[in-house]
Amino acid sequence: MFESEIVIGLEVHAELDTNTKLFCSCPREGNDKRNSRVCPICLGHPGSKPVMNKKVLDYGLRFGLAIGCNIAKSLVFSRKSYFYPDMAKNYQITQFEIPLCSNGIIKLSSGKKIKINRAHIEEDPAALTHPAGINDSAYVLVDYNRSGNPLIEIVTEPDMTSPNEARDFMKELIKILNYLEIFDTDSCIIKADANISIRESGYKRVEVKNITGFKEIERALMYEVERQKQAVSEGAEILMETRSWDAAKGITCSLRLKESEEDYGYITDPDLVPIDVSDELIETIKKNMPELHHAKLDKYKKNISEEDAKVISSNHKLAAIYDEVCEEIDPVFAGRWIRRELMRVMNYNKIEFEDLKIKPSHLIDLFKLIIEGSITDSVGQKIMEKLVEEPFDVNEYVNSNSLKTISDNSELKKICKQVINENPQAAEELKAGNTKSLNFMVGQVMRITKGKADAKKLVEIFKSIF
Repeated sequence: MFESEIVIGLEVHAELDTNTKLFCSCPREGNDKRNSRVCPICLGHPGSKPVMNKKVLDYGLRFGLAIGCNIAKSLVFSRKSYFYPDMAKNYQITQFEIPLCSNGIIKLSSGKKIKINRAHIEEDPAALTHPAGINDSAYVLVDYNRSGNPLIEIVTEPDMTSPNEARDFMKELIKILNYLEIFDTDSCIIKADANISIRESGYKRVEVKNITGFKEIERALMYEVERQKQAVSEGAEILMETRSWDAAKGITCSLRLKESEEDYGYITDPDLVPIDVSDELIETIKKNMPELHHAKLDKYKKNISEEDAKVISSNHKLAAIYDEVCEEIDPVFAGRWIRRELMRVMNYNKIEFEDLKIKPSHLIDLFKLIIEGSITDSVGQKIMEKLVEEPFDVNEYVNSNSLKTISDNSELKKICKQVINENPQAAEELKAGNTKSLNFMVGQVMRITKGKADAKKLVEIFKSIF
């Protein structure tokens, strides 16, 4: 029996980033006109025959190997029978008896290990729209464009003990999917069914279906915990049921009593023969596996702070930029500027990594100029701001705009004396040892030189004058 107050398990459905659907040549994405990306196969017309998309198998194996799963010797599909408008053929093609991947591990940011019971391939149902809400609509609209899209369903053991852990699990899962390049955040759907129970009810399991987004996972689970506790305190019975999450209202609503596996009448799909998963195929997938974020984090921590390493390794595109830059630039310097300046400018301009036009070569050119003292940090920051908006040749830009550091001490001293004459009160305060006045004077010189003066040199010059 469980020992924790709250017990949570997740069933996550992640859409795989393929060009076509799981069993037909219809495009997975594209034309948004309703029911336009369909064919007899994904609609289940009599006589139509599904054909397996090989890339989906490769992607499924890539995920299973990344989390240390046991891999099945063959890929076997089943029919999950149910009568609902989101499946035109009244069954879903999925895996039941033998999942492609089983017994894996995903580690949370805290270090806690969440066991993965299974990860299997299945097709996505159609999208349903309830015009007045799921509980109040007199009819439902069906768009079969999504029907047949490839999914990988990841089923955890009930190892999570708080809504926050469930949210953290989703974040770690997304990192893995992104690093493996089998999931696209912009075009692929990811949703979760959460199974949750509390000690007070004797751990009677309630399922909350189709939750999307990290924040919504946490919100839905927090609400459901409180709902169940309130029900138990009032003497009500907790039913083993399936509920939906209404994000707009922030509540869960009862849909139906929980089904059992027998209700679905699983049978092996006679239209799809088992596909051998050979050792050669597995070895080929292993050879092409990318380095994942945990490995990146451990490697980065050897050179830069743990906080910088966590931020950089959390995004596979940022990590790729950092790795390429570090081939020519000191890792500590690169980590500091990428973590702070690049991220600062991206956040200010609300630019996502998918939309980032800047290339590692631009950053390498910029960082070399800063390191060798050809431009100041201040000028480097301003160039970074422009680079993110529209990349350009950094060296040519610096030369054509006369942005190189003023290194002539006599010229700098002349400007410092000019600032002293223009700010007599601050000069007197500086004589008295006021640090704020020194910073003010340095700032004035930086303004006159448009950031091209070395701040450390300026401090030395002002101290020598006084």
